[in-house]
Amino acid sequence: MRLLSGAFVAGLLVLSGCKVGPDFAAPQSEMPAAWVGTLKTPAGVAWETNRPPADLARWWCGFNDPELTALVQAALQTNLDLQLAEAALRQARASRGVVAGGLWPGVTASGSYARQHSGPAVAGPSGDHNLYQAGLDALWELDIFGGVRRNVESANANIQAAREDLRDVQVSLAAEVALNYIELRGFQQQIAVAQDNLKAQQHTAGITRQKFDAGFVSALDVANADAQVASTESVIPVLEASARQTIYALGVLLARPPGALLKELSGAGPLPLTPPAVPLGLPSDLLRRRPDIRAAEARLHAATAQIGVAIADFFPKFSLTGSLSYQNNLVEDLFAGGSRFSSFGPAASWPVFQGGSIAANVRMQKALRDQSYITYQKTVLSALQDVESALVAFDKEWDHRTFLSNAVTANRKAVSLSMQLYSQGQTDFLNVLNAQRSLFAAEDALVQSNESTATDLIAVYKALGGGWEGDPLAVNQVSIENSWMARK
Repeated sequence: MRLLSGAFVAGLLVLSGCKVGPDFAAPQSEMPAAWVGTLKTPAGVAWETNRPPADLARWWCGFNDPELTALVQAALQTNLDLQLAEAALRQARASRGVVAGGLWPGVTASGSYARQHSGPAVAGPSGDHNLYQAGLDALWELDIFGGVRRNVESANANIQAAREDLRDVQVSLAAEVALNYIELRGFQQQIAVAQDNLKAQQHTAGITRQKFDAGFVSALDVANADAQVASTESVIPVLEASARQTIYALGVLLARPPGALLKELSGAGPLPLTPPAVPLGLPSDLLRRRPDIRAAEARLHAATAQIGVAIADFFPKFSLTGSLSYQNNLVEDLFAGGSRFSSFGPAASWPVFQGGSIAANVRMQKALRDQSYITYQKTVLSALQDVESALVAFDKEWDHRTFLSNAVTANRKAVSLSMQLYSQGQTDFLNVLNAQRSLFAAEDALVQSNESTATDLIAVYKALGGGWEGDPLAVNQVSIENSWMARK
């Protein structure tokens, strides 16, 4: 009963003890009231600042492309970088358990057996003797000044940072899959444009050859027509290689062999349409939406708590120690009352002189805290820059696409007119050649602009922190373990 009473009193001392070091306070950041990049809204797209950030969780669904949605969902279940981040989160949680163990008593059990021999010269009976020993040793270091509790606080913050890192991987992964998918569709559209122009140029080359055979044009026109055909043909293999490489990249993002998606994605598909409305939110939403900002804040919290851990080393450490042991030369009488020895009592230690190492450690932890705060500030500013840069890129690319669309319309008309005039002998072949070159260049540029418009919008979603929701542990741990066992 005395032992239990002493432990109870010690527990009260721990619970009522102070925690040295600074308490963490969330940093305050000055955020702009509105986005600069939304002063002018592109035609056909509405920036919505009154919708909650949760609407960004599955932004890829807004493109209305089932293939894209399926790829992103599959990647969120199987991607290896995501599995690494999930393992890091489990590691952080386990580390917290290691640190929290310091709040509880430690009990060690021991046992031994020895065969002793005493010769005739030794006083007492001579001969061989058995010695059996068993016991328990207990030590409870009382966290009077809160050093262990500050360490637990730091570990909890590290768990939060690891959780946000996992969410950040989800955000980047969803954007990476979408970017690769749109690049693939862009390459396929460019191939289609090149093939269409190649057919038209081959038709023109055939007409030119007929006019040459009839003596109406020179061999130079035939050579120029053939050169145009060959030039367009040379573009197609390069685009096909790029499309194939993009499929390989998508396969790896889904943790599959590079060629696993060839059959599924080799067929040409349209570029995903740009959603008519984007839940932009307010700049202040970034503080609670962007995982990298939340992770930086959590790491600042962890660094702040470590200052308290370092300061606690200035103060004495109090412990309760106890031992209970049994010793006998007969194993059947080992736990008899006469074989028992016990002790219980407090202990204290105080680092009176450590050569200034404790003070230096406190200064080091404060410097690390300051570094974490500066990193937090940089992260917030970088997040604002990411959004503004993505917004202006999307806005200007929208205008670029509009001008290119007008250029394609004009170039198609120019090709039609030049062919009519050339067939009637009212213009030379150079005008036809220039018109077809301009049309091919404009159509190819329009496809690239459509692709850039979509990728710029993805950059907006990523900059806003869209792409995660609910519990970040989206990876199926059972499937990971089964995969590991199968490889073994």
